Amino acid sequence: MEYEGVVLDLDGTVYRGDELLPGVEESIERFRSAGVRTIFFSNNPTKSPAAYVERLSRLGIETDPENVLSAGTVTTQYLVAEHGDDPVFLIGDEGLEEQFTDAGIELVSEATDTDVLVVSWARDFSYGDMLAGYRALEDGATFYGTDPDRVIPTAGGMAPGSGAIINAVGGTIGREPKRILGKPSVEAQRAALEALDVPPERCVVVGDRLNTDIELGERAGMTTVLVRTGVSSDGDVDKTDTNPDYILDSLADVPDALGIDSA
Repeated sequence: MEYEGVVLDLDGTVYRGDELLPGVEESIERFRSAGVRTIFFSNNPTKSPAAYVERLSRLGIETDPENVLSAGTVTTQYLVAEHGDDPVFLIGDEGLEEQFTDAGIELVSEATDTDVLVVSWARDFSYGDMLAGYRALEDGATFYGTDPDRVIPTAGGMAPGSGAIINAVGGTIGREPKRILGKPSVEAQRAALEALDVPPERCVVVGDRLNTDIELGERAGMTTVLVRTGVSSDGDVDKTDTNPDYILDSLADVPDALGIDSA
């Protein structure tokens, strides 16, 4: 198979915390030298593409904002397209709020004034947020989540993520979100393929989570590679119906496994 595009997850695949994982820089250079279009796709909704570009640059990886996607960018694009004139109440981080504001989305401060409720990761999530979410849903607001990650890696170990907060808010009234817009959603698949602009059968996705990275690739018709540097393990594969095409120790092993050679 001759690949033309690669989707790389970030945390747990390219870096862990503030450190680039071993062999990553060389692997990315091999993809690029072989003419394989390379994009980065995080399910962390809190940072803008520009912020990811800056972080990657500090770690020695140069890229442009158009080559970076996140649950935040997909959610923002969806709201602009589907709810461009609707008021939105956000339970989430300041970074996501800035992305919404920059895109011209109208944010309201009172939950009962909204047509749309978006729930995401929030460091200071509180009972007041849960109550506000309940009020919005009680009033019939359309309910969205940014990403399904119940836990996320931190310097101190795994910690609750957006999925946990989405479940807490929805659980107050027994409602599921209409959409969860990060990986592996249809919207996320479409965003990745549009960014790559190559057929899915010529693409590979590399990530550390079965239920997001690998499912996105599997559903979109891409080759999938699970790496052992993050969340999911070999044992997790046996417990699900998601079957990566490759399971490798790290991103450093991917070019050799896929036969990626410099042009």
